[in-house]
Amino acid sequence: MPRRDWTREELIVAFNLYCKIPFGRIHIRNPLIIELAKSIGRTPSAVSWKLANFARLDPALRKRNIAGATHGAQAEVEIWNEFNNNWERLTFESERLLENMTGRAPEGEEGAEQFPEGRTRETIVRARINQGFFRAAVLAAYGTRCCITGLSIPQLLNASHIVPWSVDVKNRTNPRNGLCLSAIHDRAFDCGLLTVTPDLKVRLSPKVKADAADKAAREFLCRFENASIAPPRRFVPDENFLQYHNEKVFLSR
Repeated sequence: MPRRDWTREELIVAFNLYCKIPFGRIHIRNPLIIELAKSIGRTPSAVSWKLANFARLDPALRKRNIAGATHGAQAEVEIWNEFNNNWERLTFESERLLENMTGRAPEGEEGAEQFPEGRTRETIVRARINQGFFRAAVLAAYGTRCCITGLSIPQLLNASHIVPWSVDVKNRTNPRNGLCLSAIHDRAFDCGLLTVTPDLKVRLSPKVKADAADKAAREFLCRFENASIAPPRRFVPDENFLQYHNEKVFLSR
């Protein structure tokens, strides 16, 4: 059978899966890889190898000498750069392409029928789909564990935006703009009662530490002061995003 080059659309959905599948589960028996392979007329081996090719471009993996495939195509670099130049747009495009190829609707469309057709419904659906991707990508990067506490119950975990959703449109779905946090630490992070410094250490607001009599605050928050977070397997938080949170969101007084 003659060699068939990967199309841009196929590469986009392959990168989508690279983001959402934990690195240790990128293999030919993964149901998502099998599903995509069948829908585009390729083998699971070809799809899993393509995902490994994307891994070679991930700075977090290169730093840990887990570089995936050693060689790849220039087209993979172009798709990697296209996503990183506008995560918001490419996320939605990749989710729609994945839906068209596999017939499986992305998360986020449930309940959209209650809104009338038009711009409002389109905006809501787009936001929900992108939020679903962001959650999947961030949780996969952190092995579905809170990076502060190690909690691994998915229902109690959130994908927390470092730079808020409303502030940076292009990076709303960028996994490097996310932390996997337990529900309580997510809330503290959003409120500025807790931050993560650019060197990946937990810092607590004086407003939390002031109430030394609060046993729960000591147990759930204060004991993690200056602790290092568990780094993700990929998509390490961008230092500029963390600096923004430290300076603009964190309650330092």
